Amino acid sequence: MKEKIISLFKQGKMHISENQAEKLLKYYQILMQENEKYNLTAIKDFDEVVIKHFIDSAAGTPYFSGKVLDVGSGAGFPGVVLAIMNPKLEITMVDSLNKRVNFINLLKKELNLININAKHLRIEDLKEREGFDCVTARAVAELPTLLEYLLPFVKVGGRAVIYKGSNFFDEVEKSASAMKILGGQLEEITKYSLFDNFRALITIKKVHSTPPGYPRGGNLPRKKPL
Repeated sequence: MKEKIISLFKQGKMHISENQAEKLLKYYQILMQENEKYNLTAIKDFDEVVIKHFIDSAAGTPYFSGKVLDVGSGAGFPGVVLAIMNPKLEITMVDSLNKRVNFINLLKKELNLININAKHLRIEDLKEREGFDCVTARAVAELPTLLEYLLPFVKVGGRAVIYKGSNFFDEVEKSASAMKILGGQLEEITKYSLFDNFRALITIKKVHSTPPGYPRGGNLPRKKPL
Protein backbone atom coordinates (compact mmCIF):
# COMPACT_ATOMS: atom_id res chain seq x y z
CA MET A 1 0.00 0.00 0.00
CA LYS A 2 2.93 2.33 0.60
CA GLU A 3 4.10 1.69 -2.95
CA LYS A 4 0.59 2.48 -4.22
CA ILE A 5 0.73 5.88 -2.48
CA ILE A 6 4.09 6.62 -4.13
CA SER A 7 2.69 5.51 -7.50
CA LEU A 8 -0.45 7.65 -7.21
CA PHE A 9 1.60 10.70 -6.22
CA LYS A 10 3.84 10.10 -9.24
CA GLN A 11 0.75 9.92 -11.49
CA GLY A 12 -0.31 13.22 -9.94
CA LYS A 13 3.12 14.63 -10.91
CA MET A 14 4.31 14.89 -7.32
CA HIS A 15 7.34 13.38 -5.63
CA ILE A 16 6.98 11.74 -2.23
CA SER A 17 9.64 10.03 -0.13
CA GLU A 18 9.39 6.55 1.41
CA ASN A 19 9.12 8.11 4.87
CA GLN A 20 6.32 10.46 3.78
CA ALA A 21 4.46 7.56 2.15
CA GLU A 22 4.78 5.54 5.37
CA LYS A 23 3.30 8.41 7.39
CA LEU A 24 0.43 8.83 4.93
CA LEU A 25 -0.31 5.11 5.03
CA LYS A 26 -0.45 5.23 8.82
CA TYR A 27 -2.62 8.35 8.54
CA TYR A 28 -5.07 6.44 6.34
CA GLN A 29 -5.17 3.52 8.77
CA ILE A 30 -5.83 5.77 11.78
CA LEU A 31 -8.44 7.74 9.80
CA MET A 32 -10.37 4.59 8.93
CA GLN A 33 -10.13 3.30 12.49
CA GLU A 34 -11.34 6.55 14.08
CA ASN A 35 -13.92 7.19 11.36
CA GLU A 36 -16.02 4.42 12.85
CA LYS A 37 -16.42 6.53 15.99
CA TYR A 38 -16.30 10.11 14.73
CA ASN A 39 -17.54 10.13 11.10
CA LEU A 40 -14.55 12.17 9.92
CA THR A 41 -14.83 11.51 6.18
CA ALA A 42 -17.39 10.09 3.76
CA ILE A 43 -14.54 8.96 1.48
CA LYS A 44 -13.23 5.56 2.60
CA ASP A 45 -11.78 3.88 -0.50
CA PHE A 46 -7.98 3.81 -0.25
CA ASP A 47 -7.25 5.23 -3.71
CA GLU A 48 -9.89 7.93 -3.30
CA VAL A 49 -8.54 9.05 0.07
CA VAL A 50 -5.03 9.24 -1.38
CA ILE A 51 -6.17 11.21 -4.43
CA LYS A 52 -8.95 13.42 -3.07
CA HIS A 53 -7.49 14.12 0.37
CA PHE A 54 -3.74 13.47 0.40
CA ILE A 55 -2.66 14.50 -3.11
CA ASP A 56 -5.07 17.43 -3.23
CA SER A 57 -3.79 18.74 0.11
CA ALA A 58 -0.17 18.18 -0.94
CA ALA A 59 -0.71 20.20 -4.14
CA GLY A 60 -0.47 23.39 -2.09
CA THR A 61 2.88 22.55 -0.49
CA PRO A 62 5.04 24.95 -2.60
CA TYR A 63 2.81 27.88 -1.60
CA PHE A 64 3.39 27.65 2.16
CA SER A 65 6.25 28.81 4.35
CA GLY A 66 6.87 29.86 7.95
CA LYS A 67 3.94 30.01 10.35
CA VAL A 68 0.75 28.56 8.84
CA LEU A 69 -2.85 28.67 10.09
CA ASP A 70 -5.31 25.99 8.90
CA VAL A 71 -8.90 27.06 9.65
CA GLY A 72 -11.63 24.42 9.98
CA SER A 73 -9.07 21.61 9.94
CA GLY A 74 -11.59 18.76 10.10
CA ALA A 75 -9.80 15.43 9.72
CA GLY A 76 -6.51 17.21 9.03
CA PHE A 77 -6.79 18.32 5.41
CA PRO A 78 -4.71 20.13 4.36
CA GLY A 79 -2.76 20.89 7.57
CA VAL A 80 -1.57 17.42 8.57
CA VAL A 81 -0.61 16.56 4.98
CA LEU A 82 1.32 19.84 4.65
CA ALA A 83 3.12 19.04 7.92
CA ILE A 84 4.17 15.66 6.50
CA MET A 85 5.25 17.14 3.17
CA ASN A 86 7.25 20.00 4.74
CA PRO A 87 8.43 19.48 8.34
CA LYS A 88 9.82 23.05 8.40
CA LEU A 89 6.32 24.51 8.50
CA GLU A 90 4.88 25.54 11.88
CA ILE A 91 1.18 24.75 11.53
CA THR A 92 -1.61 25.83 13.86
CA MET A 93 -4.84 23.95 13.21
CA VAL A 94 -8.15 25.32 14.46
CA ASP A 95 -11.50 23.54 14.59
CA SER A 96 -14.71 24.23 16.51
CA LEU A 97 -15.41 20.52 17.18
CA ASN A 98 -13.39 18.92 19.96
CA LYS A 99 -13.60 15.42 18.42
CA ARG A 100 -11.69 16.67 15.37
CA VAL A 101 -9.04 18.36 17.51
CA ASN A 102 -8.66 15.12 19.48
CA PHE A 103 -8.20 13.25 16.21
CA ILE A 104 -5.51 15.68 15.04
CA ASN A 105 -3.73 15.33 18.39
CA LEU A 106 -3.83 11.55 17.95
CA LEU A 107 -2.21 11.93 14.52
CA LYS A 108 0.38 14.30 15.97
CA LYS A 109 1.36 11.64 18.50
CA GLU A 110 1.20 8.58 16.23
CA LEU A 111 2.96 10.22 13.26
CA ASN A 112 5.44 12.17 15.42
CA LEU A 113 4.44 15.51 13.89
CA ILE A 114 6.10 17.98 16.22
CA ASN A 115 5.36 20.86 13.82
CA ILE A 116 1.57 20.99 14.36
CA ASN A 117 -0.51 22.49 17.16
CA ALA A 118 -4.27 21.85 17.28
CA LYS A 119 -6.67 24.26 19.01
CA HIS A 120 -10.32 23.72 19.90
CA LEU A 121 -12.01 27.07 19.33
CA ARG A 122 -14.03 29.15 16.91
CA ILE A 123 -11.83 31.21 14.63
CA GLU A 124 -13.41 34.42 15.97
CA ASP A 125 -11.80 33.62 19.34
CA LEU A 126 -8.23 33.14 18.05
CA LYS A 127 -5.94 35.77 19.59
CA GLU A 128 -3.04 35.67 17.11
CA ARG A 129 -4.27 38.50 14.90
CA GLU A 130 -1.99 39.13 11.90
CA GLY A 131 0.37 36.53 13.36
CA PHE A 132 0.77 34.09 10.45
CA ASP A 133 2.77 34.06 7.23
CA CYS A 134 0.16 31.93 5.46
CA VAL A 135 -3.42 30.92 6.19
CA THR A 136 -5.48 28.26 4.47
CA ALA A 137 -8.78 26.42 4.38
CA ARG A 138 -10.20 23.57 2.36
CA ALA A 139 -13.90 22.71 1.92
CA VAL A 140 -15.03 25.14 4.64
CA ALA A 141 -17.15 27.90 3.02
CA GLU A 142 -17.53 30.10 -0.05
CA LEU A 143 -14.71 32.54 -0.71
CA PRO A 144 -16.33 35.79 0.56
CA THR A 145 -17.02 34.08 3.90
CA LEU A 146 -13.61 32.41 4.03
CA LEU A 147 -11.76 35.66 3.48
CA GLU A 148 -13.33 37.12 6.62
CA TYR A 149 -12.25 34.05 8.58
CA LEU A 150 -8.71 34.04 7.15
CA LEU A 151 -7.36 37.49 6.26
CA PRO A 152 -7.50 39.03 9.78
CA PHE A 153 -4.87 36.49 10.86
CA VAL A 154 -2.38 37.01 8.01
CA LYS A 155 0.61 39.32 8.41
CA VAL A 156 0.76 42.21 5.97
CA GLY A 157 2.83 40.80 3.10
CA GLY A 158 1.62 37.26 3.86
CA ARG A 159 -0.87 35.17 1.92
CA ALA A 160 -4.11 33.27 2.10
CA VAL A 161 -3.94 30.10 0.00
CA ILE A 162 -7.38 28.60 -0.48
CA TYR A 163 -8.29 25.24 -2.04
CA LYS A 164 -11.30 25.37 -4.37
CA GLY A 165 -13.13 23.26 -6.94
CA SER A 166 -13.89 24.05 -10.57
CA ASN A 167 -16.57 26.64 -9.71
CA PHE A 168 -13.99 28.98 -8.20
CA PHE A 169 -14.49 31.76 -10.79
CA ASP A 170 -17.92 32.82 -9.51
CA GLU A 171 -16.63 32.84 -5.92
CA VAL A 172 -13.68 35.04 -6.87
CA GLU A 173 -16.02 37.52 -8.60
CA LYS A 174 -18.22 37.70 -5.50
CA SER A 175 -15.18 38.32 -3.28
CA ALA A 176 -14.07 41.72 -4.60
CA SER A 177 -15.76 43.67 -1.80
CA ALA A 178 -14.47 41.37 0.96
CA MET A 179 -10.91 41.56 -0.36
CA LYS A 180 -10.95 45.35 -0.42
CA ILE A 181 -12.41 45.68 3.09
CA LEU A 182 -10.19 43.03 4.69
CA GLY A 183 -6.88 44.09 3.13
CA GLY A 184 -6.45 41.40 0.50
CA GLN A 185 -5.52 41.47 -3.17
CA LEU A 186 -5.89 38.62 -5.65
CA GLU A 187 -2.38 37.49 -6.54
CA GLU A 188 -2.68 34.23 -8.44
CA ILE A 189 -5.06 31.44 -9.44
CA THR A 190 -3.36 28.11 -10.06
CA LYS A 191 -5.53 25.56 -11.81
CA TYR A 192 -4.62 21.90 -11.65
CA SER A 193 -6.09 18.55 -12.57
CA LEU A 194 -6.58 15.98 -9.83
CA PHE A 195 -6.98 12.93 -12.05
CA ASP A 196 -10.62 13.46 -13.25
CA ASN A 197 -11.31 16.51 -11.06
CA PHE A 198 -10.41 20.11 -11.79
CA ARG A 199 -9.16 22.10 -8.82
CA ALA A 200 -7.71 25.54 -8.10
CA LEU A 201 -5.53 27.24 -5.51
CA ILE A 202 -6.56 30.85 -4.93
CA THR A 203 -3.66 32.97 -3.60
CA ILE A 204 -4.56 36.29 -1.99
CA LYS A 205 -1.86 38.64 -0.75
CA LYS A 206 -2.38 40.71 2.40
CA VAL A 207 -1.60 44.28 1.29
CA HIS A 208 -2.83 46.25 4.31
CA SER A 209 -4.04 45.56 7.85
CA THR A 210 -7.56 44.29 8.43
CA PRO A 211 -9.72 46.82 10.31
CA PRO A 212 -10.74 45.91 13.88
CA GLY A 213 -13.98 43.97 14.28
CA TYR A 214 -13.24 41.20 11.78
CA PRO A 215 -14.05 38.38 11.72
CA ARG A 216 -17.53 39.26 12.97
CA GLY A 217 -19.17 36.97 15.52
CA GLY A 218 -22.64 35.48 15.51
CA ASN A 219 -21.93 33.54 12.30
CA LEU A 220 -22.31 36.80 10.33
CA PRO A 221 -19.54 35.93 7.82
CA ARG A 222 -21.83 33.10 6.62
CA LYS A 223 -25.19 34.83 7.07
CA LYS A 224 -24.16 38.20 5.62
CA PRO A 225 -20.92 37.91 3.61
CA LEU A 226 -19.12 41.16 2.88
